Amino acid sequence: MPSQTLHKLSSSHSKYKETLEKLLEGTEIKINGDNLWDIQVVNSEVYERVLYEGNLGLGESYMDGWWKCHSIDQFVDKLSRANIYEKLKENSLFKNPSFKLFSFFDFLKYRLTNPQKLKKAFSIGKKHYDIGNELFYYMLDSRMVYSCGYWKNAKNLNEAQESKLELSCKKINLQDGLHILDVGCGFGSFLKYTAEKHEVFGLGVTVSKEQKKLADNLCENLPIEIKLQDYREVSGKFDRIISIGMFEHVGAKNYRIFMKKVHELLKDDGLFLLHTIGKNKPGPENQWINKYIFPNSHIPTISEISESFEGIFVLEDLHNFGADYDKTLMAWNKNFQKNWHKLNDRYDEKFKRMWEYYLLSCAGAFRARALQLWQIIFSKKGVPGGYESIR
Repeated sequence: MPSQTLHKLSSSHSKYKETLEKLLEGTEIKINGDNLWDIQVVNSEVYERVLYEGNLGLGESYMDGWWKCHSIDQFVDKLSRANIYEKLKENSLFKNPSFKLFSFFDFLKYRLTNPQKLKKAFSIGKKHYDIGNELFYYMLDSRMVYSCGYWKNAKNLNEAQESKLELSCKKINLQDGLHILDVGCGFGSFLKYTAEKHEVFGLGVTVSKEQKKLADNLCENLPIEIKLQDYREVSGKFDRIISIGMFEHVGAKNYRIFMKKVHELLKDDGLFLLHTIGKNKPGPENQWINKYIFPNSHIPTISEISESFEGIFVLEDLHNFGADYDKTLMAWNKNFQKNWHKLNDRYDEKFKRMWEYYLLSCAGAFRARALQLWQIIFSKKGVPGGYESIR
């Protein structure tokens, strides 16, 4: 009897493997192949898990050690270019009743509810940004910038992040003595840079206690104030407003609320820079990212952004440098791996697999151009004579 059960189990795994191999045709990816981007299966149950659960099952099974890959970034790049998620949805196994029920509740959560409403604003801070400043210290550049760098003339991560900060200053025509607001200020890196280089006065708001703690320390003795506060609770008037890598946590149902609030806070002759990840078309969120990395996040399409500011702002400039996020994420992973021995007394091996999968899978998605990085400049009434684009 045990041998018959084992035979049935092996046959079942074989069937699932054949289905996956067929789905991977044309991607250059081979199961247990010799290329750096080929996956090496440790637990044969992974075939069924991925077919039933899609990107959630793929990420969780990597965390559980069910498969390995020398180059996850290349693996995901090839999956993204082949639009494998759509192929999975068309697969008969992916249409099973339990998955349909899961998809239905996912639809209800992210389409009919508002998971980013004010009373839940601090959940992302607790889940992601409060997991330990030490982790980010060893992963990021010397200025602690946790957003896409600008690699146009940069040779390393430090140069790329400083180039991004200076580019952002030039885009909003930053001048000495101005008052600026940084919505989602992170570790205060942009405000610190502007205060040191351009002698401005800054207010930064964050929903992360740990970010505020470190930002207060980094910006000590500078004309900068950091508040633990949601954007909807900010008051005052500012010459310039900037939001770098925070819009992904606003939620589609709040985009217009966000734009109206920024409009209220910005002086009539001011400029607003929005720096956000974007996606090419509407579609479901990455369930693994939403569960383990950025809960309640939503990556906007350009149409969602345009609908949010119509009748509120004039769009002056749109700059896409999403390919630079690939380089940024790869640099972060290099730092993370290099410094893991300084972190492994606080985080376990499963966390390590989770974090490297996050960094490398996102790098692959940006490399495939499935994800974008937009910097958008807005004015309230249009810049007299026109806005000069800066690159």
